[in-house]
Amino acid sequence: MSETALKARGAAAPSGDANRWKALVFIALAQLMVVLDATIVNIALPSAQQDLGISDGNRQWVVTAYALAFGGLLLFGGRIADLWGRKRAFVLGLAGFAAASALGGAATSGSMMFGARALQGVFGALLAPAALSLLAVMFTDAKERAKAFGIYGAIAGGGGAVGLILGGFLTEYLDWRWTFFVNVPFAVVAAAGAYFVIREPEGGRNRSPLDIPGVVLSTLGLVSLVYGFTRAESDGWGDALTVSMFVASAVLLIAFVLVESRVKAPLLPLRVVTDRNRGGIYLSLGLAIIGMFGLFLFLTYYLQVVKGYTPVKTGFAFLPMVAGMITGSTQIGARLMTRVPARFLMGPGFLVAALGMLILTQLKIDTSYTTQLLPAMLLLGLGMGTAFMPAMSLATQGVQPRDAGVASAMVNTSQQVGGAIGTALLNTIAASATTSYITDHIGGAAARPQQELVKLQGMVHGYSTAIWFAVGILALASVIAFTFVNAGRPGSTPVASGDGIEDELPVPVVAH
Repeated sequence: MSETALKARGAAAPSGDANRWKALVFIALAQLMVVLDATIVNIALPSAQQDLGISDGNRQWVVTAYALAFGGLLLFGGRIADLWGRKRAFVLGLAGFAAASALGGAATSGSMMFGARALQGVFGALLAPAALSLLAVMFTDAKERAKAFGIYGAIAGGGGAVGLILGGFLTEYLDWRWTFFVNVPFAVVAAAGAYFVIREPEGGRNRSPLDIPGVVLSTLGLVSLVYGFTRAESDGWGDALTVSMFVASAVLLIAFVLVESRVKAPLLPLRVVTDRNRGGIYLSLGLAIIGMFGLFLFLTYYLQVVKGYTPVKTGFAFLPMVAGMITGSTQIGARLMTRVPARFLMGPGFLVAALGMLILTQLKIDTSYTTQLLPAMLLLGLGMGTAFMPAMSLATQGVQPRDAGVASAMVNTSQQVGGAIGTALLNTIAASATTSYITDHIGGAAARPQQELVKLQGMVHGYSTAIWFAVGILALASVIAFTFVNAGRPGSTPVASGDGIEDELPVPVVAH
């Protein structure tokens, strides 16, 4: 929709709107930093673990502490962005993320590292929904929106490529600490650019009082859920505290829903998630990320520990997956999401990713990279890239401008909580399968080299067992996308809000 058409509808395009493409550069740079951080840390994790003396049981907290703080506070961050203004939340999130990254680079113990990662998650929870909601309210024309989300997705995929390679070089030739310090210049440039360029549309803030009970219940509920999965790895599924965490999570999240249905200014207006399409997108995205997140951890350790790859070689080995994601998002998802219904991109996309994952269930110590890992990673990236583009666009389409931050936060929440659960759940399954395999086979290995071989075989067996679960989870995500997401082409068909009233694309309006 052109600016002339906007004015014809009685909504004046704000003067700052002309800068929306410049703003996209700095929003994408911030996204690049966040993605860069995630992939760099995966590559640097083995070196950081050894240097800081982190145990195998606790190493996942380098990933989980970040994802847990990020996922647990995203709804709060999205609501703060709606209240304070997305630009202010965006700049503050960047500043805090840079400071936390510097603290992580200076870590002298495992505890300090976990704390820095959690702090990164806190500021990431403010930054991410602000960035996505800025896109949602600044790009209202269907074709422009598709192009903007396509660029945003390509930058995310490109960030993965840069992170994997840069992480390898920094870890191998300098020190793993530089994988944290490198975030600082990205944050400074993005914050400075955003401060001078971004002018978000007027009238889109939600100035209602904060829903403190909702913040407390949602955060504690999500923390309990992920901690339950994490504890199950070390203490078993039947452990009293593990079971207690799951029960507490269920009680807290049910209480959260009840509170949100009754308070005047809820943290998460139920109209955002009760819409069939948005609910289906949040659920399928969360499941897909559960399947993907644990895999990154497994493949990093498989390539470095089992195959003996250097950090740099590991980074290059992941590039086909990133190339697939970029191709899927820019050449398939972005091109088709204004032409075909979202479910015909999301459903097949998740199935293609599941096919790639299925190939990885045959992982062995001597698995060939060229004939097995390469095609599997290409399919994974292609499927995910294709599915994610229409999902992100449709998830923020049709929401009222005052709910843009919390709707964007739900996209990120489904991904980050899915990532935390995926890491903990699949790590638990893999560890249990590995222990069982070694117990059954170690008796027949008399010599030390044979025992080491059994341990490596047990590790790979654990990975392949967990990947079977990931295949099923991705298949379920596909079924949900086909079943729930029934909206037409994003940008052309109104999406019904939770109150039954059809809302069109969010249009910037002047203050009332």
